[in-house]
Amino acid sequence: MLDTSPRDTAVDLARNLAGDDAFRAALADLIAFPTDASDPDAPRHAYLAHVAQGFAAMGFEMQGFTSDGHPFLLVSRIEDTTRPTVLGYAHGDTVPGMAGRWADGRDPWVLGVAQDSGLWYGRGIADNKGQMLVNMTAMQAVIAARGSLGFNAHILIEMGEEIGSPGLRKVCEKLKSRLKADLLIASDGPRIDAATPTLFLGARGGASFRLQLRRRMGGRHSGNFGGALKNPALELAHALASITDARGALQVAGWVPESIPEAARRALTGLTPAGGEVDPEWGAPDLTPAERIHAWNSAEILAFSAGDIAQPVNAIPDMAEAVVQLRYVPGIADADLGAALRAHLDAHGHGDVTIAAQGPRFRASATPVDHPAVGFAVASLARTHGSAPVVLPSLGGSLPNDIFTEVLGIPTIWVPHSYPGCSQHAPDEHLPAAIFPEATGLMAGLYWDLGAASKAVLGVG
Repeated sequence: MLDTSPRDTAVDLARNLAGDDAFRAALADLIAFPTDASDPDAPRHAYLAHVAQGFAAMGFEMQGFTSDGHPFLLVSRIEDTTRPTVLGYAHGDTVPGMAGRWADGRDPWVLGVAQDSGLWYGRGIADNKGQMLVNMTAMQAVIAARGSLGFNAHILIEMGEEIGSPGLRKVCEKLKSRLKADLLIASDGPRIDAATPTLFLGARGGASFRLQLRRRMGGRHSGNFGGALKNPALELAHALASITDARGALQVAGWVPESIPEAARRALTGLTPAGGEVDPEWGAPDLTPAERIHAWNSAEILAFSAGDIAQPVNAIPDMAEAVVQLRYVPGIADADLGAALRAHLDAHGHGDVTIAAQGPRFRASATPVDHPAVGFAVASLARTHGSAPVVLPSLGGSLPNDIFTEVLGIPTIWVPHSYPGCSQHAPDEHLPAAIFPEATGLMAGLYWDLGAASKAVLGVG
């Protein structure tokens, strides 16, 4: 009989825990809280109180507080101040449930199980309740197998990520000494695909702008005035078309990165992003689709409106408006993004178009691909899985990663447990049931290895 190492014991225990009925019941309990971030009456405090009970059973200490009107929970387990300290992060809020739009009459706040497909459904199962439970269960397994984590842990849980994380920056600024850590290990966002363990090291920034052009009050008959009166819809369409070229490559000075770091380019070599659902010839020339998503900038028109598309009339519209979003990597002067767009539109003869910021903004931030902690995490996941994980320099989307890198000054490593097709912001949010024990085992191995690692090996402290 082969001897089983203590690490293998912890990994096996984690997989078993995530595959049993208690895990399924715990996940159902989390989903049952309708924590829609846009609902002022959502049970945010009740959700955090429920989560706190689970961490208390694992020997964590609790601290709850409020910032900008939003509740937060900080759980901590300090075992030895000479050991590395790891900060975790999760969010318990979700997008709206979208009840009535789910297939087969599913309730978004009830864990649904499809036996034929092996998929589990529920609002928040992927974003982010299920991912938090994976990490929580992995820690439980390590503590049971070792008798301790072997490192110190803080985990910060917020309830407003889906509306821009209000108050999170203030929390980290106020509690900077309390949150002192050597690195962040957290889970959110998707893997490159459901079967491939993935790391990403930061997130592209996100900034949206509302463009508007009004020419008059009320429409004008398209026959009586057509060809002799400015049409704001046509004018704005030309303005929008100037933001990229015909293949989608950015044309706004100040919105285009200078280059891709060589280490990032190597990490993305041969990678097929977004489950392969890409148009290879779209976007910046001479870049692969993976480089365009994870190491470059992109602009998208999220909405464009003029007249009444449902019931058009024979009239030249009086105004047109659109929302444009920029996703951008570190190295861009993000304080000047609006000014850069203004200068671009003016230079192309669209000075009458007004520009206003739209919605929350996330700043771009990322840990270098060649940071020692990244190599450590890659080796740990490879040991557990049997092959190396994919490393993405940045998540294609946006997260409050900049708060951890800038305010707390720590490297960040994200290990996602979702996948691109999970429908996390749509009806039928789901995950494959098989991903839970597999991901929990990966995290148990990573936590076990952190408990045996020195700060020098991690390149911190």
